[in-house]
Amino acid sequence: MNVIETDIEINASAEVVWNILTDLGEYDEWNPFITEATGKTHRGEQLKIHIQPPGARGMTFRPTVLTAERGRRLEWLGRLLIPKVFDGHHQLHIQALDSDRVRFVQREEFSGILVPVFLNEEATAQGFREMNEALKERAEAYARA
Repeated sequence: MNVIETDIEINASAEVVWNILTDLGEYDEWNPFITEATGKTHRGEQLKIHIQPPGARGMTFRPTVLTAERGRRLEWLGRLLIPKVFDGHHQLHIQALDSDRVRFVQREEFSGILVPVFLNEEATAQGFREMNEALKERAEAYARA
């Protein structure tokens, strides 16, 4: 299994960060990594996600929401074709540090026989970092307003 994990501290409340993460229709306005997202962020729902890692080929997939805990975490599982070919368990965690500061952790666990062929770890990790920075900028702007 391959794991990519990034984190960032954000000067905004968990609620502000959660609201941005779950407003999928706005992703195209601020998110440089997940450039399109549609669906409902409720357990069992299917999303449509388009990722665009920097310098790499974009990909659209339809993951299923595994967990949606308001203000804490959103997780989904995406698959290429069938299980164990190329699976990605994507995790967006919000850890409250105090009432107006959080640590945002973005993690993905990749598994399956085609992971060595399709996963560009460097580009994906850079995409995570760019998304984290954009989330921080957007959340802190909302918190100041």
